[in-house]
Amino acid sequence: MNFDEWMNIALEKANEALKSGEVPVGCLFVYKNEIIATGRNTVNETRNATRHAELNCIEDVLKYSAEKGLDSSSVFQNINVIVTVEPCIMCAAALHQLKVRSIVYGCQNDRFGGCKSVFEVPKLYDFQISITSNVKGDEALQLLKDFYKGTNPNAPISKSKKGRKTEIKSQNS
Repeated sequence: MNFDEWMNIALEKANEALKSGEVPVGCLFVYKNEIIATGRNTVNETRNATRHAELNCIEDVLKYSAEKGLDSSSVFQNINVIVTVEPCIMCAAALHQLKVRSIVYGCQNDRFGGCKSVFEVPKLYDFQISITSNVKGDEALQLLKDFYKGTNPNAPISKSKKGRKTEIKSQNS
């Protein structure tokens, strides 16, 4: 398969996330030309801010490696990560720590991107991971736009004082 075909599968995972009220990010970990982990964001579902698609896939690779009796470090070094949105700084750092072979992503992450948009995590390491951007980026961006058109029912209630009615008591009462 080529990156476009892999990205189509990641976009399906992102669409699943969107339908379940999550930020629409989908991810695949491909090892020896086989998908061994798929993930999507589950932050709202789990109420855990670290449950990004990439971290969910990392967990699956650890299970896969244990089940197959493989050294997980060797497996990670031969993984191509396909993700619909540029990994955030946290995820990009985790992927670099694991020394994955490559990261292929759809659209930029202008708020939290860790490959180049906000912070360049690769500059912190003395080895290079192949990074390819804008693979089906328009499709990935459209899913994000669709998500942000609505409201996130799991977002915390704003602490803004806008719209609050306050009572003013007179001193004569």
